[in-house]
Amino acid sequence: MVEIAVKRVYDPPAKQDGTRVLVDRIWPRGISKKDLAADDWNKDVAPSTELRQWFAHDPEKWGEFRKRYLSELKEHKAEAKKLLSEARSQRLTLLYAARDARHNHAVVLKEYLQRLGPS
Repeated sequence: MVEIAVKRVYDPPAKQDGTRVLVDRIWPRGISKKDLAADDWNKDVAPSTELRQWFAHDPEKWGEFRKRYLSELKEHKAEAKKLLSEARSQRLTLLYAARDARHNHAVVLKEYLQRLGPS
């Protein structure tokens, strides 16, 4: 089983992060590409612009956001499997920019990837 972690892009990288993949649709504010220390940037597994804007990081919308995002992820199964295959031999760390560590798409993506299993 692939080990998956989630981490804010603003937290310092660590050796145990393994493969670090930015999973936001837009580049995080205040970070240059050289300072991010990411192995990849996968926009395709991020929530659609419409869903992201609707959610607006409102915890009261979390349940519905999670449901809609999981539905969107079904349309991007190939990209999700690619993420899993990139991290077969080491931990996969999903990088996100949101402030809320519990109510963000990377948490849902991690759950989806764990259910999807090895590719």
